[in-house]
Amino acid sequence: MIELIKLCVSFLASTFRSRAALQAENLALRHQLCVYQRSVKRPKVKRADRVFWSLLAKAWTGWKDSLIFVKPETVIRWQRKRFKEYWRKLSRSGEPGRPPIPNEVKELIRTMSSMNPTWGSPRIVGELAKLGISVTKSTVDKYKVRVKKPPSPTWRTFLKNHAKDIVSIDFLVVPTVRFKILYVFLFLSVERRRIIHFGVTEHLCFTVSGKFVCIPESA
Repeated sequence: MIELIKLCVSFLASTFRSRAALQAENLALRHQLCVYQRSVKRPKVKRADRVFWSLLAKAWTGWKDSLIFVKPETVIRWQRKRFKEYWRKLSRSGEPGRPPIPNEVKELIRTMSSMNPTWGSPRIVGELAKLGISVTKSTVDKYKVRVKKPPSPTWRTFLKNHAKDIVSIDFLVVPTVRFKILYVFLFLSVERRRIIHFGVTEHLCFTVSGKFVCIPESA
């Protein structure tokens, strides 16, 4: 860093020199650079040197003509690396992820969901928006109180509770020995598995509870 300060001071002092003195100094410096270039295979470049040439390349269009110790592509690579480091540092400055939900909002979501079990998440989001609280549906789903619903009865339980009120109805055909068709219509009690009523006919007509019923032939 001290070397860069000396260079800046020398640059300011050169504004007061004559043109001939500047040309002589430029010739002397270039000759010394040629000697170093012959003797040193790879110069040691510090971070301050990279920053200096990265800034100089943006401010001066003729920087490539004066560059000797590295290639211009190297300076461009330094600029890109510095750009990536800057934005990486900027992106990592804040805390990752979404901002945390305040405990007061969490408790309010739980209270609203418990006191209004019929409200869905969109309704709670809308009510919170009226209070000036902006939350997403997924946030409400995460913190709202889950209402425990009673388990649904099984089919076995349903039959046990309602078997006496359930009747099974069936309609079937029975062929006879003489190759005739008999039509059978019956009612079966599910609770006792007994036949409550049945009717048999050759012409699709029979009585049910004292009433005469006929089924069309097309059926």
